[in-house]
Amino acid sequence: MTIIDWDAEADTFDREPDHGLRDPAVRAAWAAKLPAWLPAAPADVLDLGCGTGSLALLAAERGHRVTAVDLSPRMAGRARAKLAGTGARVLVGDAAAPPVPAGAFDVVLVRHLLWAMPDPEAALRRWAALLRPGGRLVLVEGVWRGAGLPHERVVAALGPLVERVQHFPLSAETALWGRAVDDERYAVLGGAASTGRHRAVVDVHLFLRRDGDVLLARRAGTGYADGLLHAPSGHVEDGEDVRAAVLRETYEETGLRLAPEDVRVALVMQHRGPGGQPRIGWFFEADLPAGAEPYNREPDKCAGLSWHPLAAAEALPEGLVAYCADALDAYRAGKRFVVHGHEDGDSIARTPGSPVRAVALRPSGRG
Repeated sequence: MTIIDWDAEADTFDREPDHGLRDPAVRAAWAAKLPAWLPAAPADVLDLGCGTGSLALLAAERGHRVTAVDLSPRMAGRARAKLAGTGARVLVGDAAAPPVPAGAFDVVLVRHLLWAMPDPEAALRRWAALLRPGGRLVLVEGVWRGAGLPHERVVAALGPLVERVQHFPLSAETALWGRAVDDERYAVLGGAASTGRHRAVVDVHLFLRRDGDVLLARRAGTGYADGLLHAPSGHVEDGEDVRAAVLRETYEETGLRLAPEDVRVALVMQHRGPGGQPRIGWFFEADLPAGAEPYNREPDKCAGLSWHPLAAAEALPEGLVAYCADALDAYRAGKRFVVHGHEDGDSIARTPGSPVRAVALRPSGRG
């Protein structure tokens, strides 16, 4: 890892909710600063904690494909209005767990948000997983009247996650803030490795069964595959094994507290969504415990739970996420190891007549 300190020239900023960018001089200063931190356009830029969308708009104006996320529906609405006509999309979601696919962005841009995360190191690990090979994290942070994060902590946390870390002191650049400041303002850039070992997100899925039916959830409000059906699922978090992850996700999504002995491995699938990066999916099976009844615990991410016949392929409903539908087919056929890769032009949903992208791998047969 290489750490580069850069001595800033004088330039500007402030603490207004709009990042001070209502001031034309401040906006111009940020517009001049961003090109040095962003790759050549067009790139896929994710602005987390976007507020009213001021920085997202600057990136969009430079020709980047922008996705902006904010926890506040009100702020997201203001950002949507500001970004109208740019092609940017604005999502409501938690920046600590953004409703976007991993490995899909060239830049993750975050300003004055990391310091407010309960676990900044965990947030950085999640954000780094959103980057494509060669992508970069752009973090603007500071220490104000005792609040905030010193740059040393951010640099240390990024070290194991990226190939190179750059620290840019910004306190002296008064044009960015609209006034002189006497506290610590800085940017830290983390550049992800463009070559090296293959990395893949690990996710978990549950085929919960009841009297020949399987439970499916209809996605909503996530920004990915909304309106489509999928088994209860999620990502493995840092420090978890796959079984612990599926038990946690099952409770978070359905309210069911399954025990480790209740779940069994159904199949393992390497899969890739259209335009995405490869993932490893662990699919588990479990029978609904007697007297238990699942319910929708995440109405902000799920429009409802429903039971569907599992026995015959034609019994599966339309509108399934394609790789989930193919996993169900493999599961019914007794196939336990599957490779599934979308072509970039494929639909996320499995549609009538869509090509089969799943290839079953034969186990060794050794005991």
